[in-house]
Amino acid sequence: MSRDAPEPLGPDSLTWRYFGDWRGLLIGLWAGSMQNMHPGLGAGVEQHSRFFEERWQRLFRSLYPIGGVVYDGPLAHRTALEVRGYHDRIKGVDAKGRRYHALDPDSFYWAHSTFFVSTILIADHFMGGIGEEEKRQLFDEHVRWWRMYDMTMRPVPESWEDFQRYWKHMCAEVLEDNKATRDVLDLRGLAKPPFLPWLPDALWRPLSVLIARNFVWLTVGLYDPEVRELLGFRWSDRDARRHRRFGRLVNAVFKLVPRDRRYHPRARAGWRRARGEVAAAAPLVETPRRNLPPLAERGKPEHYSPNV
Repeated sequence: MSRDAPEPLGPDSLTWRYFGDWRGLLIGLWAGSMQNMHPGLGAGVEQHSRFFEERWQRLFRSLYPIGGVVYDGPLAHRTALEVRGYHDRIKGVDAKGRRYHALDPDSFYWAHSTFFVSTILIADHFMGGIGEEEKRQLFDEHVRWWRMYDMTMRPVPESWEDFQRYWKHMCAEVLEDNKATRDVLDLRGLAKPPFLPWLPDALWRPLSVLIARNFVWLTVGLYDPEVRELLGFRWSDRDARRHRRFGRLVNAVFKLVPRDRRYHPRARAGWRRARGEVAAAAPLVETPRRNLPPLAERGKPEHYSPNV
């Protein structure tokens, strides 16, 4: 790492503790929909993304480079620049005549801010809860995390209090109910995950209906009230109580899982490297072949497609 490179986050950070935990999959639909409600990001997804043709594969392979910006240690800066590079050609004009570019600092920061807020949601809803000081620390860490991308600091709020005002402003006045968001939330006909090839289709079909209904319900419970109102969702006190009970159940179950197994492979490798169990120069853990883009898409600069 050069003298001028930003300092990566390490195992002493709360971001390391929360972000790469497998419980983060429970907020995947929240993160995708919150990002897509941004006008520029939603337009980019509508006009450029193939996400809905390979929903599972895109989700699981994206976890590797996105997580790498946090967990890759001395290589995290390089990983961050690769992630930034995937967005270079995503630009155009939306249906309302507005120009957009995925690397517009305000748009790119919005996506980053959803990852930051996701650490709070994971900890608050599925890991027993955190206090205000921990949220403040996570805010400071998300600033270091943002610096890894070599982007301007202009859109980044100066304090945790400023960020809360920024977030409320975005939820109440900027986000839009658009096609990209509705497509993300529409889980009807959800394909069978590639890691369950042995599951009979006759069992997956009714299971997918149950997953779709409950995953959207879980996501609605994570939204700010302004976002629920924007999308037309209702949320009762009874829903809130059920949501809290589910979160406590998830936390109790994960306490039975060995610590390293709670983490995504890229995060797990970071922890092992930090403990000296893996050489600092060891190759990064990449996505399995089953998650790669279709053959015709591999090699395009907007895709993470390692040689595995």
